[in-house]
Amino acid sequence: FSTQLNIRVSNTSNHLLNFYSTNNLKLNIILPTILTMLISILDFYRRPFGLALICFLLYNFSTVLLKTKLTLQGVAYFFFCNDKKWPKQPCPSTYFKDVNAKDEKIKRKTLIFVRHGESTWNDTFNKGAHRSKAKFVIGFIPGLVKSLSYEFYLLLAGKVDSWFYDSPLSYLGLDQVKELCAFLRQSPEAVATNPDEKLMLEILRKDPKAPKSILVSSSLRRALSTVAASFQDRLARNPDESILIIPSLQEISRNPDTLSITPAQTKVAPSWIDESYTDCDFATIFGGQVDMHLHRGNKPIDTNGYKRMKEFCNVAFSNIQEEYIIIGGHSIWFRSFFKEFLPRDSNHVGKSKKLVNCGAVALDLLKINDSDDGNGVDRYMVDEKSIRVIYGGFK
Repeated sequence: FSTQLNIRVSNTSNHLLNFYSTNNLKLNIILPTILTMLISILDFYRRPFGLALICFLLYNFSTVLLKTKLTLQGVAYFFFCNDKKWPKQPCPSTYFKDVNAKDEKIKRKTLIFVRHGESTWNDTFNKGAHRSKAKFVIGFIPGLVKSLSYEFYLLLAGKVDSWFYDSPLSYLGLDQVKELCAFLRQSPEAVATNPDEKLMLEILRKDPKAPKSILVSSSLRRALSTVAASFQDRLARNPDESILIIPSLQEISRNPDTLSITPAQTKVAPSWIDESYTDCDFATIFGGQVDMHLHRGNKPIDTNGYKRMKEFCNVAFSNIQEEYIIIGGHSIWFRSFFKEFLPRDSNHVGKSKKLVNCGAVALDLLKINDSDDGNGVDRYMVDEKSIRVIYGGFK
């Protein structure tokens, strides 16, 4: 094929040059001729290329089936889910008259939200803080072509991976994770500005005298990778500790990047970008220090964000013994949590702004049963005064 193609291209090129020099051919005649030549070349390779493509797809048939399933699932979610819509809920402060009073009916947990680093989906479809709007607009089409090319390559290579579905950390996201990891490696005494901040850092690091805490994460890969890499020193010091996957933390959106690529009860596999990262052994952590027993696969199509947030609150108080819960999660989920569980008259920035990539913020979640006999409905509220930024912040 290559020899025949070279002969055809050479003959066509010589013909064009001779014809142009003898007839002074104009540009508007040359261009159609060149186009015809290119079409001829493509037509020459069409059949062998198509045959090779079919062979690749048949060889990786199981991956093709999974990607087809994900595509159909993604289309169904995009058009039929109502993940961001739910009935208006009562103001949480209705059930909490005085959060500072010592009321034995009020239970309290401290949550530490840690947002994932930038994902490949963010790299393609979001401007981000690292580039101007003009740069994003100019680079959007080339970026989209790049992402589609990666997706096609992953399919042909038979990799159960994706740029779009359950989008992993991007290379920038890994850099952001590296910075958070470096922050956590510092001594709390060196970076803390007050005793409470020092305590939060000791909890994140799981220092010997710190109160007990647990690492939990969304089932989506970018959140888990962020927790695994950021807290790798903690995990290395405590080989019996695991990151608990909680499905209700799955991001609130209809987009395909919020759909889990990992089947139920199955270990998460590092993405092709994770595998290239030399500062963290994702395969070892994912294989031995991630607890998947709660992972049920994807969020149901008839669910919504509020149902999952409420389910998480129930899990936090009923199934988790530790007082401090470190949560690897997502910006819209976190923002929605502030909107729903802060009092309606609160103007806290967390209601309107996103936590930055790899940002960390602590808050106290309160629980009370709305019946004196304890047989009513459990109600939850965020104590606004307890919210404090540990790293990064809102933007």
